[in-house]
Amino acid sequence: MIMKTAITGANIKKNHMDILWHEYADKTDPTPITEASLPAKASVVGRVGIMMLSCGTGAWRVRSSMNELSELMNMTCTVDIGLMSINYTCFDGEQSFSQSLCLTNTSVNTSQLNRLEKLVSGFADQEITKSCEMIHSTLDEIEKIHGLYSPGALALAAALAFLLGGGVIEMLCAFIGAGIGNYIRCKMTKHHLTLFLGIISSVSAACLSYTVLLRLLQLFFTVNVQHEAGYICSMLFIIPGFPFITSGIDLAKLDMRSGMERLMYALIVILVATMSAWIMALILHLKPVDFMKLSLSTEQWILFRILASFCGVFGFSIMFNSSKKI
Repeated sequence: MIMKTAITGANIKKNHMDILWHEYADKTDPTPITEASLPAKASVVGRVGIMMLSCGTGAWRVRSSMNELSELMNMTCTVDIGLMSINYTCFDGEQSFSQSLCLTNTSVNTSQLNRLEKLVSGFADQEITKSCEMIHSTLDEIEKIHGLYSPGALALAAALAFLLGGGVIEMLCAFIGAGIGNYIRCKMTKHHLTLFLGIISSVSAACLSYTVLLRLLQLFFTVNVQHEAGYICSMLFIIPGFPFITSGIDLAKLDMRSGMERLMYALIVILVATMSAWIMALILHLKPVDFMKLSLSTEQWILFRILASFCGVFGFSIMFNSSKKI
């Protein structure tokens, strides 16, 4: 009985408790947010900040939004931002309110980030006269913007994004490998499994899928073994480009905590992925060399590079949860 309960996870509690944001407000109180209590006003600032952080954006952007809202509500805000947490204090000249907020995971969600930025930019015109309860209800709706696409669609997006450098054989095998690998990663993330397990499983699946397909092509169509080089492309979906870029921006702006945490996160992902790929290469006896040269004219090379670039940008946009309109 004990084993069955442990397996089903029925009695496993969440490691991070939910914050009941609506407890900061009275549903029957129509008081505008500018006249609300300091904790109520600070709760709006903090919630917007932690939601923006959950979308993968850098510390400078999060702090700017929190500062803008604080100024509109006649407060001063100081905030310390990391990769997964925010510590902030709001002052109104008489009192201060401090709070620590943290995330359960980090990801990229450009659709939710776009909605949050519109809310911040239009706060003075559209939200400033609303009550704390109404603003939190609006944030509830924005928070519901999770994945716009199914794991299958994200797998296809990853497959499109990494049609890199090689010929038809490499692109076909990388398409299948990246698609299967990213599908597994999305499924594991959806079920809140650990970061390392997701990386190892998805990278191994991508490498194995690429190799199996290539071996079948070699068996039935005598394909050259040199096409092994493309297996690296099938695993590039795991590279944390967003944290790498935002870590550089944060470090340049002396947001040292956020910059170092993002950089360390990116390095951890790359290290685990590299080790997984190396072990799979040893198991599968992969010895990749350079891509085989393609006999294309300059015009053809430019045309195919433009096409592949479009697929890459479009695929990445879908992986980052951008709407098609964006």
